[in-house]
Amino acid sequence: MCARGGAQHGTNSESVARVAAEWGGRHKVETTLGETLDYLRGCHRAAPFLFFNGNTFADIGRTFSDYLFAELPTTRRRQATSAVAHYIAGVLDREAMAAILVELCRAAALQAGDRVKTLRGSLHGVIVRVLDDGRVAVRPDGSSSEMISLPENLLPEG
Repeated sequence: MCARGGAQHGTNSESVARVAAEWGGRHKVETTLGETLDYLRGCHRAAPFLFFNGNTFADIGRTFSDYLFAELPTTRRRQATSAVAHYIAGVLDREAMAAILVELCRAAALQAGDRVKTLRGSLHGVIVRVLDDGRVAVRPDGSSSEMISLPENLLPEG
C-alpha cells in the first residue's frame, strides 16, 4: 500500500513494539466480535506504521468479517464488511456499526408474513412467500399484485 500510495514504508518506533507484543499474545485468546473490532480500532489509533494504519487494520477486519458473515447474501455481506472497516478506521461509532450489523443479519432471515420495506423506504409490503431460489414475493401495501425481489434489497419493518 505504501508503494502504491507513494508513502514511506516503515514502522513507528514509539508504538510498533507494544502493538507487536499485544498482537503476538492475542492469537490464542478467545474474544467476542466486538472485542476483536475494538482491538483492531485500537491498533489503528496506536499507529504502529508510518502510513496507512487505518487501511491496514480495516482490511484485516474486512477479511475477518467477510469470513464471519459468509452466509449472508453477497450484497449484505459487503455492507457488513464495509461497516466493520469504517468502524475500525474511526468513521463509524460502535453503536452505529452494531446497529448496521444487527439489521443486516436480521434482514437475512425474511419469511412469509414479515412486513418489509425497500432500502430507500419507497415501498412497504408483506412477504407472501419465499421462492426456492431464495428470492421473495412481496405484496406491496394497497396492491393485489406481487413483486419478486432479492432479500438483500429489503429491510424488515418495525
